[in-house]
Amino acid sequence: MDSFFGLLKIRVKRGINLAVRDLGSSDPYVVITMGKQARYSLLISLNFVTRITVFDKDTFTVDDKMGEASIDIRPYIASLKMGLQNLPKGCVVSRVLPSQNNCLADESCIVWDDGKFLQDMVLRLRNVESGEVVIQIEWINLPGCRRLETEGTS
Repeated sequence: MDSFFGLLKIRVKRGINLAVRDLGSSDPYVVITMGKQARYSLLISLNFVTRITVFDKDTFTVDDKMGEASIDIRPYIASLKMGLQNLPKGCVVSRVLPSQNNCLADESCIVWDDGKFLQDMVLRLRNVESGEVVIQIEWINLPGCRRLETEGTS
């Protein structure tokens, strides 16, 4: 676990205007990957890109892909490395704007909330005609993992 820093909890809140892959509706689900891991929560190594892929569950055929997005966790990690503590609940630590380098559909804020940093994101899905996914990320330090706060910035 020397190369890992902790656990990134990714909560998928909802999909917005997702592409329809079946007659009239779809049965969407999300797969989150980082490197070779595919889970709901991920051991984080800062060298991998985190991706979300949305699929439509099909009973008798291969599940249809409904788009994908990458999560840029660098601004979130930078906020964690600031070492801030005891901030007022709801204090915005950083703002991330949509750009060509991320999949954000709107501004995303990194917020201090009851002793932890949270970031809500609306991610625009790529390689599909429409769709967005609303997620929230949260950092969890784990015993035996290196502490992010002690790492130099890169």
